This record gives sequence, C-alpha cells and structure tokens, in this order.
Amino acid sequence: MNSKVIAGIGVGITIVIVVSILAITSEPEQNVVAPQTLPKNEKIGLVINTPTNEITLQELEKVYEEAASSGIGRSNVYLFWNLVEPEKNEYNFRDVDVLMTFNRKNNLQVTLYFSIINGKTLGPFPNWIGNPPIQNIPADRLINILDVILTRYNIVDTVIIGADVNAYFRYNENKIPIYKELFNKMYDEIKEKHPDVKIANSFSLHDIINKNLEHIVSELNIGDFIAFTYFPVDTLYEISKNPHDEARADLEKMFKLVPDKNIALFEISWSTSNFVGGSEGAQVDFVLQAFDFYNDNEPKIEFFTWYRQYDKLEGTCIVDPAHVEGQVSVGGGSGLGSSEFVIERLSNYICSAGLIDSDGNKKPAWTEFEKVIKQNQ
Repeated sequence: MNSKVIAGIGVGITIVIVVSILAITSEPEQNVVAPQTLPKNEKIGLVINTPTNEITLQELEKVYEEAASSGIGRSNVYLFWNLVEPEKNEYNFRDVDVLMTFNRKNNLQVTLYFSIINGKTLGPFPNWIGNPPIQNIPADRLINILDVILTRYNIVDTVIIGADVNAYFRYNENKIPIYKELFNKMYDEIKEKHPDVKIANSFSLHDIINKNLEHIVSELNIGDFIAFTYFPVDTLYEISKNPHDEARADLEKMFKLVPDKNIALFEISWSTSNFVGGSEGAQVDFVLQAFDFYNDNEPKIEFFTWYRQYDKLEGTCIVDPAHVEGQVSVGGGSGLGSSEFVIERLSNYICSAGLIDSDGNKKPAWTEFEKVIKQNQ
C-alpha cells in the first residue's frame, strides 16, 4: 500500500499528533498480533514522530520500527476529543487505529494524552459540545469517550487528562476545586471499568520552577501519579541550565513537589538548536544525566519518555500564541516586547529536540539513548 499519510505534529506547550489517511483499511489494534521482539523496558519511552508532514504508510512503519529498535517499551499518543467524536455518539477511529496498530506491532505500551486542559486553554472540544467553561464540561460525556477509547485500545495503560495544567490554573486558582470534582468523578468511574489504567495530570516543571508555581502542584495532587514535562529553559525559552548539576537539580525537585506519589517524565528533552543555546554535545550529556537520575530513582518513577525521535524543519513547529505568556520585558525600544520573541525561541527549541535530525542523520545522543536503554533491560 502506498497511501499517503499526513503525520503532522503540532507543537505548543502540549503536542498533538494528527494523522489523516486518504485510503486505508485497518483492523482494531486488539486484532493485530505483535511479532516476537527483543526485551523492552515499559518504563522508558520515546515520542515517535516523523521529520516531515507527508509520509507513506511504509515510511511511517519504518519510523516506528526504528524507534522500537532502541529498546523503548512505550510511546505517547496525543488525541483530541473533537477528532474522535466529531458528532455525539459517532466515532472516527480510522486515523488513531493506524498509530495504535504500529504501537502494538512493535510491542509498545501507550501513554494517552487526551486533552481536557491544554496549557492555557480548555479542550478543544467537539462542536456539539461547544466551548464550555470548566464548570460546564460534561462529566458523563467525558467518561463515555474515555471508556470507548480504553475499551478499543488495550495497550493504553496510562492517561494524561490535562497537560501543563499549571498554565491554566496560574490565573484560575479559584477553579481548582471545580476541576478536582470533575477529575475525581471521571477517575472513580473509569477506574471501576478499567482498574489497571492509571490516570494523571501533567505539569510543566520548568514553568513551575521559573514562575514559582509550586503551590499549584500541591493543590492538584490528585490521580495515580503526577507527570511532568521538562525543558531546561528560562522564561524566554532559551536553554539556561547546564546538563549536569543544574538540570539534575531541577529533576530532583519533582520529589519535593510530590513527596507522596510516583512521578513520571511525560516529555523530557534537550534541544540542539544553537539559536536557543543548545548543542549536540550538551544533549548527549543530558541524556546520560537524565538516565542516571532515572536509575537512581526508578522505583519512584512511573515512566520516562524522551521528547522526541526526529527534528522537524526549521519554521514548521508552529506554536499557538494562546499557549505562551502574552508579554516579555526585554527593555525599551527593542521591539521584542511581545510573545513573538518567546514563540520564535520555543519553536526553534522544539524543532531541534529530536535525537535524529530532519535529514535522517542520527545525532550522537541517539547512540547513548540506545546504549543506556539496553543496559536497563
């Protein structure tokens, strides 16, 4: 089959995978028999992505096989409600089936990101729901769609129901009790139907540290564990840490923020973009340091997922301004007093956060990534 697949990854504070297939017949992933593979470490994952927005199914399959060859045991799948239930009780799993089939064929568990809170925004929700405020998100419909997804895809063992929730609640702390009530209702009913699936929220560790938002993590200490995204950046999204003691110290802070539960690294990365102060050498150093952190704390870590496999071409990592702080102060007359300055740096960071460049050349960190994973098998 040579059907074209649009495998684009839109990136902001959260990342979304949207696969559009022109012509494909796929079975539900439960019916796909996974081949015999080398041992996997289900705690170590990789965000699997493609370097370009258009790719054949055969090429996409090779991307998954390449990722799985490293020894990872899981990947993230990013899914928005409006994509899978465009009409009430009418589901569209054609696109998602492809991703889940490739995950199952490669013996990968899936961390599902299903966005209710998406950085500073809610949703996106299907048109038939509209754009409700947080207090009007229909709990019964949320429970129904999660049940449908988890029943269809039995390789999903963890669900992130909201990502970078600190960005939303920074200016909406009065709504935390409302969200906790919604979360707990959903949690109780989903756990009754799918007791082995773990459910959590994700926070941006670098934003928590940079903006002194530690109290929001404490107030939202709900779910089975607490997940974090980590970029070694300042508020302008320039790399401001060294990969040894400073970045390692940031990671250690997760256990102070969450003393009573396991933590997860939902997305952890180090960009090689020199535009934001990155380099291939520093990325290697951080991969080694991050895995050293993992090995020292493995019993307290649910999973550890590197963001991401491939770079994308410069300028193709579109960042939604709604996910970025509105203003930055850089001095009078500079012309840099808007979020465009931050967006440009965040886009450059994300486009070069992969372990393989956009031409398919493996960076030195890929070799270390493979080596360390195999030592952990």
